[in-house]
Amino acid sequence: MIFTISARGKDPGMPVLVFLGSNYGYIPIINIDSIFGFVERSKLYGGRPFLNPELTDNDVTDMYNVGIGLRIPFTNHYVEREEYEENIYLLEKYHRDGNAVIATNDDLARWIREDFPLYRIEASVIKNLNTHGKIDRALELYDTVVIPMKLNQDLEFLKKIKEKDRITLFANAGCALTCPSKICYSSISKMNKYEGAEFQCSQSLKAREMLGMIDFDLEQLEDIGFHRFKLLRARPGNVTGF
Repeated sequence: MIFTISARGKDPGMPVLVFLGSNYGYIPIINIDSIFGFVERSKLYGGRPFLNPELTDNDVTDMYNVGIGLRIPFTNHYVEREEYEENIYLLEKYHRDGNAVIATNDDLARWIREDFPLYRIEASVIKNLNTHGKIDRALELYDTVVIPMKLNQDLEFLKKIKEKDRITLFANAGCALTCPSKICYSSISKMNKYEGAEFQCSQSLKAREMLGMIDFDLEQLEDIGFHRFKLLRARPGNVTGF
């Protein structure tokens, strides 16, 4: 199994290898492909609000030294060419074999593909690739794709995916598993533009069952051909969201 691991909420003062030991000590380093988290401030981040860097330059160096790559979550829905060009320096800084960018906006993915060929580019779960047709079309542009965590519960659907080695499944799940609309993603994309947008959550509009963190049966998923997994870190209270 290969894991990409979340640095969500990591204190930038905590060395990344200490963070891994404290939160993911049961995962051998050799099985960790990459860590995703915020580096310098950028308007291209999505998924959750940027508060401060989670991975420092020293962290990234330590990751490289043990064979772990950086995955940059440039998952903002809304990206103008000018904004992309403002972030060229950031993409140049981390452009190397083993690193990846997670994208939601297809134009951004194409620009990065053209200018920075060493990056692996992964389609974010925010794209909601929930049919075989959507997955196949996304794989024409992206190296790998993350599909919604609820599909982990539909083994017949998973078995019919053609290129399982290019699919990233969630190893565990938080509030997004039961979310009816995921309006937070769009609102956070706007918040990360620093133009006064406000956070929105469907929980305030429609009550839903909150299950806390759910662990999926990875051996079962591996048995049907999947080996790439995305591992989240629970916040206090065993939750990932509101």
